Amino acid sequence: MAKTSIRELAHISVRGVVQGVGFRPFVYQLATRHNLKGWVCNTSEDVKIEVEGEAEAVEQFLLDLTEKAPPRATIEDTTVTHHPPKNYGRFEIRHSITEEGKYQLISPDIATCQDCQKEILSPEDRRYHYPFTNCTNCGPRFTIIEDIPYDRPRTTMRHFQMCPECQREYDDPLNRRFHAQPNACPRCGPSLQLLDATGREVATEDAITATSQLLQKGKVVAIKGLGGFLLACDATSEAAVNRLRQRKVRPSKPLAIMVTSLEEAKKHCYINNEEEKLLTSPHSPIVLIGWKTDSPVVEAVAPGIKYLGVMLPYTPLHHLLLRETGLPLVMTSGNLSEEPIAKDNDEAVRRLSGIADYFLVHNRDIYARYDDSVTIVERGVPQLVRRARGYAPHPIHLGFSSQQILACGAEEKNTFCLTRDDHAFVSQHIGDMENLETMEHFENTIELYKSLFRIEPEIIAHDFHPEYLATKYARELAARSDNIRLVPVQHHHAHIVSCMVDNGIDTPVIGVALDGTGYGSDGKIWGGEFMVADYHGFTRIGHLEYLPLPGGAQAIKKPYRTAVGYLLSLLGENVLNQDLPFLKHIDKVEIDIIKKQITQRINSPLTSSCGRLFDAVSALIGFRGEIDYHAQAAIELEMLACDAPDEADSYPFSITEQEGLSVVRVKDLLAAIVNDLQAGTKSARIATRFHNTIARLTGESCQVISDRTGITQVALSGGVFQNRLLLRKTVSRLEADGFRVFTHRQVPTNDGGISLGQAVIANFASV
Repeated sequence: MAKTSIRELAHISVRGVVQGVGFRPFVYQLATRHNLKGWVCNTSEDVKIEVEGEAEAVEQFLLDLTEKAPPRATIEDTTVTHHPPKNYGRFEIRHSITEEGKYQLISPDIATCQDCQKEILSPEDRRYHYPFTNCTNCGPRFTIIEDIPYDRPRTTMRHFQMCPECQREYDDPLNRRFHAQPNACPRCGPSLQLLDATGREVATEDAITATSQLLQKGKVVAIKGLGGFLLACDATSEAAVNRLRQRKVRPSKPLAIMVTSLEEAKKHCYINNEEEKLLTSPHSPIVLIGWKTDSPVVEAVAPGIKYLGVMLPYTPLHHLLLRETGLPLVMTSGNLSEEPIAKDNDEAVRRLSGIADYFLVHNRDIYARYDDSVTIVERGVPQLVRRARGYAPHPIHLGFSSQQILACGAEEKNTFCLTRDDHAFVSQHIGDMENLETMEHFENTIELYKSLFRIEPEIIAHDFHPEYLATKYARELAARSDNIRLVPVQHHHAHIVSCMVDNGIDTPVIGVALDGTGYGSDGKIWGGEFMVADYHGFTRIGHLEYLPLPGGAQAIKKPYRTAVGYLLSLLGENVLNQDLPFLKHIDKVEIDIIKKQITQRINSPLTSSCGRLFDAVSALIGFRGEIDYHAQAAIELEMLACDAPDEADSYPFSITEQEGLSVVRVKDLLAAIVNDLQAGTKSARIATRFHNTIARLTGESCQVISDRTGITQVALSGGVFQNRLLLRKTVSRLEADGFRVFTHRQVPTNDGGISLGQAVIANFASV
C-alpha cells in the first residue's frame, strides 16, 4: 500500500538584515529546490514567507533558510507557525508591504564582490570598466536609502530607469541582480564627469584614464565615493602629499592610503592573518598596520608613526582607478579639518576648490554622509577606531528591550545612538562638534535614523558637560516637548557601560576609564578614573590625582604648559632651574605666566586626566611640546616606546586615601623621569618605562578595588586605550593577576562609543 504524504503550510517571519542582500531570490530558489509553493515578500518589519508542500520538504526548507542564507544576510529571529495548506499553484515573489510604525534593519554599504570585479575587468562583459557595477551581494545600501521597505523608488537610484537588459536581471529571481536596487549599466545608469577646480567639465573620452594621468602628475583630485568625497594624491610623492596637507590644513595628522590589492598592501606593511581578513572583508575598512621601512609610501603620509592606515578598493570606481594609476594613493576625507565630509557635487566644488585641482564626480546622489571606518587588530581581535562605512547602521544587540531613547554622544568624535526593542543604532562617525556644518550633519542624520527605524524618543540622554553642543541640542529638543525626559550621564560612566554592552556584560565591573577630558560630577575635569559600575550607576573608587592645566584648552594644544604646570605643582620651582631639555624651547616670560596661573589659580582647572599625563611626559622628555591634532603627543610617545620593547622597568608612584577615594600620586613618577633625563637615559626607554608604569598602576588600583568588592571583571575604556602598546601591557598584567578583562570591539573605545553607554544608562535611570 502506497505511503500517504503529509502536506503542511508554514508561515514564517524572518527579522534581521534580510532586505537588499538577495534574501528573496534565495528563498525563491530554496522553495523551488524543495518543490514548495507559496510566496515571499518584504515588509517594513521583516521578510514574510509562506511555503506549503510535503512536511519533510518544509522541515528541510526551514533548516536551509538559516544555515544557507546569503553571505550578506544577518538573521536575528525566525518565527514559524503552521497552518492548513491553501493549495498554492506556484511560488512567487510578491510586492513589498508598507506597515505603519514598523521598521527593518538596513545593510551597511558593502564592498564590491568578486563576481562584479570579474565583470568590470572582462572586455567581453557589457559592464566592462563600468564604475557603478553592483549586485545583491555588494554595492551601496545605507548611503542611497531614503525610506523603507528597501525598494528602488525609495532610493536615490529612482532617477535612473533601467534598460531592458537590466530590467530582465532585476525581475529574474534566478539572477544575482534580482531586486538589486542600485542595478545599472553604461546604457542606463550613473556616469562620471571630470571637472576642473572651478567646477567646469573637462572634455575627455575616459574620465578614469584622465584622472589617473592627473594623479600620476602629482595633482590632488577630489573623488566622489559611496558616502562622500575623498581627496586623493600620489602617496609616493613627497610634494603631492605636502601640497594636500597644506591645502587641507592638516600639517601632520596621519593620512590613509588605498592600494590595488592585498599583494600590493604586503609590499608596504607587515600583515597578519586577522588583518588580512579585515582588509579583504565586505566591510573593507581602513586597517592600521605595521609599516615597512622600505615602503615607497613617503613618510609625509604619517609622520613619526609606525602604523600605516591601509584600505583596499571597495567600489568598482576605486578598482578601476587604482589599476589604471598603478600607484598607492592617499585617500582622505573630502573636507577641511574637522568639517563633515562633502557629499554633493556642487557642495564639493564650493568647499574643496581650494584643495583639489580636479573633481571626479558622478550623478548618483548620496543620501547619507559616510566616512571610511578605521580599525585595528589587537590580540587577534578586530577593534573599531572609527565606526562608519561597512558597519553603521547595523545595530548593537542590547540583551534587553529598551525604551525609545536618543543619546546625543560627546563633543569629540561624536556619534549618537537611538534605541528601541533590543537594538541600539549607533550612528556613523559624525565628527568633532565644533562648527555649524557638523551640527547640521548631526541633526540631519538623527532625523534620518528616526525615520528609518521608526523611533520617536521618549528619553534623551546627554553628557554632563553644559557647554557641549550635543548637550545644548538635547536640552533644546526636550524643551519643545512635555513628554520627553532628559537624563544627564557622566562621561566616564558612559565609557564603561558602552564597553559592557559591547561585550554583553550586565553585572557590575571594575571600570577603568582613561582619556583626555570628561566633566566630573564634582565639577572638575576627569580622565583617570577607577570605578565600580553597572547599567544603573557607578561609584568612583579612585582616580589620578588632580593637577592644574595652566591655560585650560591652551595647555591641551601646548603640552609643554601641562608639563611645566605638573612639575611646579609636584616638585616645586627648583625643578625648573635644572637642565631639562624641553625648557630651552619655552620663553621665560611664558614660564612666569604659567607660574602665576598656578600659584594664583588663574584659568588653571584641575584635572585627573590620564591623557594629559601622557602629554606632560611627552613634552618633558622633549618629544612633543605642541600638537596640531588630537592626542598627537600621546601617539608619538607610544611610537617612541616601541623602540625599546625589552625595557621592563617602571617608575614609582603611590596610592593614598583621600576623602574616601584612592588617589594615585605621580610626584615620584615625574621625579624619576627627571632623574632619568639628567642621567642621559634614552628617551625610548623613558617612554617604555612610563607605559609600564601606567599598566602597573592600573593593575594595582584594580586589585585594591577587587579586594574591597570581590569583583574580578574589568572593563577598559577611554581614548587612552587606543594606545595599542598600553592596552597590550595592561590586559596582560590584569589577566596575569586573575582578572577577566573586557575591551571594545563593536564601538570605539574613544568618545565615538560613548553614545551607546549613555543610551543604556538612560534606559535604566529611575524616573
